[in-house]
Amino acid sequence: MDFAPYQSESPDTSRRSLNLSRPLSPPVNRSSFSSPRPPPSSPPPLLPVSNPSPWQSARETINQFETSLPIRLDWEAVMAYVLLPPAGGVFLLITEHKSDYVRFHAWQSSLLFAFLVVLHVLLSWSAFLSYTLLVIDLVLIAYLSLRAYQDADTLDRCEVPFFGPLASSILDDE
Repeated sequence: MDFAPYQSESPDTSRRSLNLSRPLSPPVNRSSFSSPRPPPSSPPPLLPVSNPSPWQSARETINQFETSLPIRLDWEAVMAYVLLPPAGGVFLLITEHKSDYVRFHAWQSSLLFAFLVVLHVLLSWSAFLSYTLLVIDLVLIAYLSLRAYQDADTLDRCEVPFFGPLASSILDDE
């Protein structure tokens, strides 16, 4: 008999085909050579299998950490605030279709900074107010970018008053 370790079929099948009248020897218990194992416990109770309904949304079957672009989730969320707001948010709304986390930050960035651009135009008559608003813009970009990066592990959303809930409701309606 051939007992080569890389043979195409097991030796039991060749033995079985040679002598069908004699039963095969019982398998060797190899666990007796290693450390003793505790007796097996009873199997866990069977849970009812739930079949997904045909009305289950496609978003539930998609991995929440997967993105359309070949960029990590946390960096895409940061890009919504850093890439020339509000244009970066609009760009991500056009290109990102898989991640609700990135789309939320893109919506929030687009809404918030579009409002701030209009406010800049309205306050352009005063240099002091324009520069004060510019500092506020930079602080908001830094803070929201940092929070988007840190919260990507848990998919928590840092919502700015008024614009955050609005972005969430728009995202829920998509």
